[in-house]
Amino acid sequence: MNWQEFFFMGGYGLYVWTSYGLMAALLIYNLLAPLQRKRAVMRQLKSRLEREDGKSAAEVGT
Repeated sequence: MNWQEFFFMGGYGLYVWTSYGLMAALLIYNLLAPLQRKRAVMRQLKSRLEREDGKSAAEVGT
């Protein structure tokens, strides 16, 4: 068996390699999407905490 036959897979190569490619893309997305969402939530919480700390510091100063 040579590499061309391996990638062609008896005429089903396009279907097989497209399926592998889509599955790999979905797995990568499933790994990266929650990390991106976590970073966004952490930024929002940090911003909210900074605003609340600023308000409480202003209240203490008056």
